[in-house]
Parts: sequence; structure tokens; C-alpha cells
Amino acid sequence: MSALEIFYTTLGMAAVSLLCRSFFMLPKGELPMPRWLREGLRYAPTAALAAVVAPELFITQGHFIDTWRNAGLFGALAGLAFYAWRRSLFGTIVCGTAVMLSLRFGLGW
Repeated sequence: MSALEIFYTTLGMAAVSLLCRSFFMLPKGELPMPRWLREGLRYAPTAALAAVVAPELFITQGHFIDTWRNAGLFGALAGLAFYAWRRSLFGTIVCGTAVMLSLRFGLGW
């Protein structure tokens, strides 16, 4: 590709990205939305987070885990237990990370 083609490609990608991201800011008022859709969108961040985290917990190098010695899984369980006990997001992250790193580096998992 020449430098001019790269420039036009970058400019086009920026325009498409700007249009997609600003689409929700264009209307002056609130968009009409059915109640069931509004209620369903409340769960979208949780579903997206689960879709990102679950493969990291249960899949290693493209294969399902086949051993109970998985530091990430124990870290997630420890974080879940801490959150159920204290309801602290920061504490959950610290607890889960501490358990995972101690198992990974301390026991070599």
C-alpha cells in the first residue's frame, strides 16, 4: 500500500468509528424503547463480563482444563467467597489475585 492509501484508509476508519460511537448522541430526546428491552439491557454488562472471564477460567491454550490444579479457578472461587462475605469489589480483586498468584508462584501451578 502506498502512503496515500494508508492515509485514506485511516481517515475512513476514523470516520466509521466516529459515526458508530456518536450515533447514540444524535437524537435530542430519549429514544423510545420497550420496557422488556430496557430491563434486559441491565444485564448486558454482567453477560459481557462473564463471556470474557469464563473462557479464561475453563480453557487453557485452546483446550478445556483437565486438572484441578488451576490457579485462576481457585482465585475466582476465593474472590467469589470474599465478595459474598464482605460485598467489597476492591477486596474481591485483591483476594482473588492474591490466591491466584500464591498458587501460581508459590506452588508452581
